Amino acid sequence: MQQRIVITGAPGTGKTSIIKNLEASSYFCYHEVIRDFTLEATKDSEDTTFVSNPLTFVKDPFEFNTKILKGRIDQYLQSQQQDESTIFFDRAIPDVLAYMDFFNQKYSPDFIEACEKYRYNTVFLLPPWEEIYVSDNERFESFDEAKQIHYHLEKTYRAYQYNVELVPFGPVKERIDFILNSI
Repeated sequence: MQQRIVITGAPGTGKTSIIKNLEASSYFCYHEVIRDFTLEATKDSEDTTFVSNPLTFVKDPFEFNTKILKGRIDQYLQSQQQDESTIFFDRAIPDVLAYMDFFNQKYSPDFIEACEKYRYNTVFLLPPWEEIYVSDNERFESFDEAKQIHYHLEKTYRAYQYNVELVPFGPVKERIDFILNSI
């Protein structure tokens, strides 16, 4: 049976480093889809002010979130075609709803249906870690906002009946060992 494993957490928690290291160790990994969408949305913007919500750069936030949802569903469907027994995802479908809740945005029933239909085996949540947190051109949130996003992520995954494993702070190798030993 194929294991679909989610690595999630607020921005700046070390998800990408874990995914890249898992991939370097020959695990099959799907990368975060939103970074490319955010870069695409902001490149044509004339707004040069720093904001926490990348949705301020898009004309239609609902359409932007729908695009992210579709990208994550596509990753899930592609994973079904893989011969790999263990597949890691840098974020997953429920993350879309968690972020929409954080930004107080409404979503249609198809968002909920996607969370119910496309299920993952295990969810690892990385807590906010101030010592490694850095804002950049694709990460707009402050550390305080990252803590709030963490709350919404945990709440959303638990609402969809996932057992959420909190990954302890530590070097990337120790965090990966924790994840691999847990699965």
